[in-house]
Amino acid sequence: MSLLAEAAPVATDLSPLRIHAMRGGYLLMAIGLAVVKWPLVPDARALPLYDGVTLCLLTAMSLLALLGAWRPIRMLPLLVFEVLWKALWLSLVALPRAMSDDLGPAYVEVAISCSLVVVIGAVVPWRYVWRTFVR
Repeated sequence: MSLLAEAAPVATDLSPLRIHAMRGGYLLMAIGLAVVKWPLVPDARALPLYDGVTLCLLTAMSLLALLGAWRPIRMLPLLVFEVLWKALWLSLVALPRAMSDDLGPAYVEVAISCSLVVVIGAVVPWRYVWRTFVR
């Protein structure tokens, strides 16, 4: 397969409005993570183990989100991943802690940040995801 064949646009039945909304979702991810995470990258080696892992993972996601703004359909699994991990964290960690009245300030901060996933979930073309990746 040639590189030209791989670079050909993906034909879909998604409207231009939906594609631009997806681009907005990617840019929201990319800019939000760039503002919050990129300044921490120079000192990554000094972070505790899992803070460093999280920083590297989210920095990589921000770079992939920039790519998604350029190629929104091809990078669609990134938006799905974003929705899934945040929905899982909110339902498996934040909600049970909130129900047991054990939601400290750090958890509240992360829960608020993860709640923005509603915007990303709204721009994902879920029927297209189902038809393309599941069926």
